[in-house]
Amino acid sequence: MAGWQGSFSALVAGLALLTALLLQILSNLANDYGDAVKGTDNNERLGPQRAIQSGLVTPTAMRKAMIINIIMTIVSGLSLIFIACNNLQDMFGFMLLGLMAIAASIAYTVGNKPYGYRGLGDLSVLMFFGWLGVAGTYYLQAGQIDSVIMLPATACGLLAVGVLNINNLRDIDNDRACGKLTLAVRMGPDWGRKYHLFLLAGSMLCLSLFAALELHSPFGWLFALSLPLLFKHGKQVLQSADGAALRPMMATMVKCALLTNLLFAAGVVLAAA
Repeated sequence: MAGWQGSFSALVAGLALLTALLLQILSNLANDYGDAVKGTDNNERLGPQRAIQSGLVTPTAMRKAMIINIIMTIVSGLSLIFIACNNLQDMFGFMLLGLMAIAASIAYTVGNKPYGYRGLGDLSVLMFFGWLGVAGTYYLQAGQIDSVIMLPATACGLLAVGVLNINNLRDIDNDRACGKLTLAVRMGPDWGRKYHLFLLAGSMLCLSLFAALELHSPFGWLFALSLPLLFKHGKQVLQSADGAALRPMMATMVKCALLTNLLFAAGVVLAAA
């Protein structure tokens, strides 16, 4: 998106990617720890066995890994901010956003009142994987923000929420039994499957609006090549009988999101050429 506006910086992009990866790793470590401590990771869980659950890593070792990861994230994030930001206001603003991202990565399952256990995980993913991940990174490149950027940012976020929703639909019975009230648990399996279709359709609508309003090029519609895969995946989710049937669909959803984002990015680059 920044390259489309002629404001691309490889160094800023690289540091943003590194910081995002470290935040994702922190989230995975914290989820492993939080769910294990709360007993949600048990033999009834249908997802892949986690490190503490399997006994390969102790809770103490996991806490140490989280601390090391937080330090690495702060170093990477501060390097990104000091290189990309040109004024104190932006620096302090992104420092605050960075601290919020670290806190969100941990508080999803860790603590006395983790927000992931209250059905707020979907909103958090939309905010941090979509709005902050795309629009925030764009601002660090371009030094300004355009409201139209929120269309692809929202699309990217909705696809990421789709990954989380498959995870939550798969483990809906065990989560309910353990008191983990994800949005899927609150909606129930039927509405959770319909909600998944809404996420897929919403992402396509946002990208379509952006292509029609801003790109004005056939290349801007490259993302539509992922529609058959998305349609097939959505149909399989809607027709799935139980959590076990959803287990292989996590990888499919990740591939759908990756393919759609890559095709859209390629289309933007080609349209700007």
